[in-house]
Amino acid sequence: MARITGLAEAVGELVHDGDVVALEGFTHLIPFAAGHEIIRQGRRDLTLVRMTPDLIYDQLIGAGCARKLVFSWGGNPGVGSLHRFRDAVQHAWPVPLEIEEHSHAGMANRYVAGASGLPFAVMRGYTGTDLPKHTDTIRPVTCPFTGEVLTAVPALRPDVTIVHAQRADRKGNVQLWGITGIQKEAVLAASRSLVTVEEIVDELEPRVGAVTLPGWVVTMVAEAPRGAHPSYAHDYYIRDNEFYQEWDTISRDRESFGRWLEEIR
Repeated sequence: MARITGLAEAVGELVHDGDVVALEGFTHLIPFAAGHEIIRQGRRDLTLVRMTPDLIYDQLIGAGCARKLVFSWGGNPGVGSLHRFRDAVQHAWPVPLEIEEHSHAGMANRYVAGASGLPFAVMRGYTGTDLPKHTDTIRPVTCPFTGEVLTAVPALRPDVTIVHAQRADRKGNVQLWGITGIQKEAVLAASRSLVTVEEIVDELEPRVGAVTLPGWVVTMVAEAPRGAHPSYAHDYYIRDNEFYQEWDTISRDRESFGRWLEEIR
């Protein structure tokens, strides 16, 4: 059964220097509060994994937490580039950043393989693209039954996956709804997991279309109201579009980013 604890304690126990860490959540339910706690605790040399690294990974990279990024598309949605990400790749500031790039489909299949206990996933993607020339974790594989040449990608098995959800009960069962992305598979693929939630309730109400993570697949649950801000939590609060626009200015300059970093610490 998942242990319910505070956010600082959960991050302190679950996230270690050098870990492979996935913070997943697509469009909404992005675990910003947990990411900020990782920054506050000064974790270093992390391999960050995410299908769509946006502001939270720009912040973690700028804070010097990451040595590698495994990702698909990356950017400030609807605004532009991730300036701290670009600074790390182009100028090794604050530390050099290694990148491993995949497509959305490649990342999703890798999580599914990890959740399924398989060593790799097979897909038809990447054929005819240049990405296999630049990413070592994309390999051709021949089907033993048809002879068709397909693409293999290795399973993703993070040391720890962190997601945000709307609710959990006092036994650690988690319920999330709306755009659910790859959160379930990312949690099942990980050795350890943390779910931050908007609220902890006595009993989860049945909800059509909701994803339920039973407490026995989750390591820890931490209550973190508005823990997805500036992204949104469906049925709780809306997206803070102004902050996404402001981030372009904050992150563009090292000094202004440094001031923001001091504020959250």
